[in-house]
Amino acid sequence: MWYWLFKYIFMGPLLALLGRPKVEGLEYVPSSGPVILASNHLAVADSFYLPLVVSRRITFLAKSEYFTGTGVKGWFTRWFYTAAGQVPIDRTDADAAEAALNTAERLLKKGKLLGMYPEGTRSPDGRLYKGKTGLARLALQTQVPVIPVAMIGTDVVNPPGSKMWRFGRVTVRFGKPMDFSRFDGLAGNRFIERAVIDEVMYELMELSGQEYVDIYAATLKNNDPEKPKPGEPGQPPARIPESAAG
Repeated sequence: MWYWLFKYIFMGPLLALLGRPKVEGLEYVPSSGPVILASNHLAVADSFYLPLVVSRRITFLAKSEYFTGTGVKGWFTRWFYTAAGQVPIDRTDADAAEAALNTAERLLKKGKLLGMYPEGTRSPDGRLYKGKTGLARLALQTQVPVIPVAMIGTDVVNPPGSKMWRFGRVTVRFGKPMDFSRFDGLAGNRFIERAVIDEVMYELMELSGQEYVDIYAATLKNNDPEKPKPGEPGQPPARIPESAAG
């Protein structure tokens, strides 16, 4: 109940006023059944505009810190993210990452629509960064279709690092479902997982028009000395040849 009240009463009208969302390719999202929505990640607002334009409930995996605060602020934050359809996960170590994938797999087995950000974190500068293979492993294990989603303009409405929201124009662009059934039985193969996530990132690059950077976004945020400078995009991700699976 809270999810629908949040979407249509509390936040929906305000989000629509601020972002005037435009939707393209919504027909690719099925009305039922398990699906992974793989989105680029420009701003916190992505997790609100994407559910706003899709009639089905979308579940996101969110860091547990959003749900563990104390006092009135902690209660409100916990309610806010729960109402927005987010499920808490611990992302502090490798075991936690495996637990998060197990949670995601359980949700898909229940026929849920799962929202994921393959970059693993928000883009620090508006470019598209290398995808992490967790989404690929999940897609291969479950054989669930992956629908790429490009969020455009959310970083204008909700500038990263700012608590202020502004008027702008948000576009949510859905791509055609991606079927990786030709790799059935190859879940756990790190080369196949890398190839799958690279194909997803290629589609996101095409849909969003973003410049691609062949490092993880977290590397840039952590001030790695080997990070590329602006204007050094690196190689774009590659499509997988249809014959690659043999």
